[in-house]
Order: sequence, then C-alpha cells, then structure tokens
Amino acid sequence: MPQERGGMSAFATIAAAAVSAVAGLAGGWLAYSKFVVNHSMHVGPAIIALRKDFRCKSKAVLSYYFNEIDEGPPLVLLHSINAAASSYEMRPIFKHYGDRRRIYALDLPGFGFSDRGDHSYSPALYAESILAFLRNKVKEPADVVALSLSSEFAASAALKEPDAFRSLTLISPTGFKLNASDPTSRPARRRGTLDMAYALLSFPLWSQAFYDLLVTKASIHAFLSMSFAGPVDRGLEEYAYRIAHQPGARYAPLTFLSGRLFTPDIRTAVYDKLTLPVLVLYDKDAYVSFEALPDFVVRHPNWQAVRITPTNGMPHFERMPAVARALDAFWQAIP
Repeated sequence: MPQERGGMSAFATIAAAAVSAVAGLAGGWLAYSKFVVNHSMHVGPAIIALRKDFRCKSKAVLSYYFNEIDEGPPLVLLHSINAAASSYEMRPIFKHYGDRRRIYALDLPGFGFSDRGDHSYSPALYAESILAFLRNKVKEPADVVALSLSSEFAASAALKEPDAFRSLTLISPTGFKLNASDPTSRPARRRGTLDMAYALLSFPLWSQAFYDLLVTKASIHAFLSMSFAGPVDRGLEEYAYRIAHQPGARYAPLTFLSGRLFTPDIRTAVYDKLTLPVLVLYDKDAYVSFEALPDFVVRHPNWQAVRITPTNGMPHFERMPAVARALDAFWQAIP
C-alpha cells in the first residue's frame, strides 16, 4: 500500500512505474480483476468504539468513531492517505486515550466507511472536511493528531480556522524535504504533469485492475513492512487488505498516487504561518525526509519535535508509551 510519505521525486518514480504497469497489464488480469476479485469484502469497525455518519457541506457522508467520555479537551485523530488507509491506523492512540478523554477518529473522504465515490479529491476537500467535522461535531477547540500526508490537510485547516484547534500534532509529516527548489513543485509544470498522471491511472479500462495490483496481500505487506522498524502489525495488515476491497475504494488512492493531494511548497505556504502549538513526532521513514525539520523547529518557537526511536513512520504502533509521554507533556504545557 504505497504511502504518501515520499517527496515529489518519489512520485515521479511511482508515476513512471504506474504507466509501465498499466501498459503491461494483460487481458487475463483485467478479466481476473473484473470477475474474480471480491470488491465487497466483509469488513468490521476499524476501532472498537461507537461509530456514526454525518453529511458535510459538500453532501459527502463522512464516518467517525467516538467514545462517550466528556472529560478534557476533545482529541481528534486523522489517519494517513495511502492505497488502503482507514482509522485503523490511529487505533493505538484511540485505545490509549479512549477511557481518559473525549476522542474522535475520522475516516477521511474516500477511505474507511466514509463516502468513496468518484469525486474530485483535493487538498482543499480534505481540509474543508476536517473543518466541517470540527465545527459541526466537535464544536470546541481540539487537540488534533494527524498522520503523514494528513498533516498537510490538518495544517491547512488550522491556518484557515485556528480557533477550531487547541493544538496540532503531526506524526511523520510530509513537507520537510530539504530541497525546496525541486522543479516539480513549480505550479504550472507540476499541475500539468500530475493531471496527466491521474488521467492515466484513472482510465476506466484499467483503473480497477491497476488498483487491485496495488492492494494484493503481498503488496500491502511489502509496503507496510517499510513503515515498521520491527514486524508489521498483523491486525493493520489484514484490515488494510479488506478495506481496500470495497466499492469505490480505488478513487481517492489513485488521486493520491498521481501526486495531486500534495500542497505545493507546504512548508512556506502553510507550516511557516501556523501560530498554534505544534508537535512533530518522527524518526526514520522510508517514504519521507525530515532533513529540514531541525532548522525549522529552531526558527519557529511554537513548534517542537520529539524523536521516537527506533521507528519507521508508525511510532504509535511500535512505541506507544513513548508517544503517549510526548503527547502528554506537550498538551500539559499548553496554557
């Protein structure tokens, strides 16, 4: 399940590989995908908790998990964006805090039990969906924790409506590659390239078959293994496989694979302008570079970073006690 934690150079490689794979798809695989692969697998809840749906302004139905504890500031969890994403990715944090404070985990548009239709997925859609949830369901400033590419969406939402946030925690965030002058970030050139990539990936003849190649059990295991320093969490792996085999599951992931869900120059356009307390939890990551993070934190007093070692993109699965200590210290220091 290809993760978002790569820079644009990684997506150029992915796009090239995607085109090559699409061109080489045999008629047999197309038929196998259409007639044999189960695209309506049974799947249970990602988190053992209550779950509800709500309709946001865009008319999309969004799903979220929650508890019934009414203590402390609300905590909102946002999973990453990848080929098989869901709120299961935030399960360890939900489980740890689920009996201590009011908590929510949102399935973002195109994932989990939320609307998975053939829509136009974009950074703006995700940021607005997060704000709609905070406004209409949470209704007071929240501690928001976002994983990987969702860090960009949450940060954009916080920049637009800071009063909806008490704090923001970014786990293995995108946007801290040192070379900010990557020519692929130039808007005109980037947009044309990404539109072409998306048109190729989403072509109706092969889009489902191509996506099915990405979410085989072997593929999911291979990509997840790059996000864990130790063994892959078996529950996450199995859930990712099942949630990827649902009606409409391909639409948002194929948009992501095209690179269209990244915000150009996120560091200067958004991260630089945040004034609320921000915590970054990170270590090594096979998909993302944190080269620019240390200097960025030094220059921004409202930011801090804690390295959770040894981890590789999913610290809350492998070192939850250390993650909890960092979160608790961060939240307790907020006036």
